[in-house]
Amino acid sequence: MARGKVQMKRIENSVHRQVTFCKRRSGLLKKAKELSVLCDAEIGVFIFSAHGKLYELATNGNMQGLIERYMKSSRGTSQPEPAAIETQPDMDAKEEINMLKQEIEILQKGLRYMFGGCAAEMTLDELTELEKHLEIWIYQIRSTKV
Repeated sequence: MARGKVQMKRIENSVHRQVTFCKRRSGLLKKAKELSVLCDAEIGVFIFSAHGKLYELATNGNMQGLIERYMKSSRGTSQPEPAAIETQPDMDAKEEINMLKQEIEILQKGLRYMFGGCAAEMTLDELTELEKHLEIWIYQIRSTKV
């Protein structure tokens, strides 16, 4: 029994939309992990939910290193023109503070995932994500041993 082709449009029912998001997100992350293992590729994935929650995956375990590597490689291909840099307005202090706070939050979350964190302070979603990351790492270790 074959499934019909899914029409690509927004799912109106919010419950169905959330279920579909969770299933497809986990499928996307699973495919990224498989590609990483099979082809020995470094993969980084960012997913923001409709509610603004961040889901991320770095197959080498270090998203910051992967981002830095991307920034270095993309600098060589396209540099912004000096005139474009001069026309950009300077960020005021409040915007910079907010941006740095968000970055700190993301880094702290990553550290909690990497080192297990304090489970009592983690939400159910964060614990589920941690469990997924641990399963990924166990799978990668086992596949490396073989």
